[in-house]
Amino acid sequence: MKIRPYAEEDLGPLLDVWYRASLVAHSFLPEDFFETEREQIASQWVPIAETTISEIDGVLVGFMSLIGNEVGAIFVDPDQHGRGVGRALMDAARDRHPVLELNVFEANAVGRRFYDRYGFVVVGRHLNEATGHPELRMRLDRTLQR
Repeated sequence: MKIRPYAEEDLGPLLDVWYRASLVAHSFLPEDFFETEREQIASQWVPIAETTISEIDGVLVGFMSLIGNEVGAIFVDPDQHGRGVGRALMDAARDRHPVLELNVFEANAVGRRFYDRYGFVVVGRHLNEATGHPELRMRLDRTLQR
């Protein structure tokens, strides 16, 4: 597995991984949400985020986008779940930022399980403005970990 910076030619494969992983993790959201979100990822979020790619044998299998210490996105191809791709991406981010924060939908069991195992703790709860679904605010502070 190789971790590397995002390149412009990664956009198509990145969006494919995002969509496939979103269908698994966010099955509770309506289809039109995915259409709108896909456009926003490409036009608004990727250009301003620091995005890291995970690839195996030259194939993009996951990515993480950070805006400062905010984990805006971490998605892994569902066929690669449980193989350390997400952990490798999170490790790379944690090595650069002593504190990481993120929002995760409360109904996203896949994401919540990953963040819990990684050591994130819930520090708040709110409603997502775009969907009306509850989200948890989570934080990882490596200065508090041994």
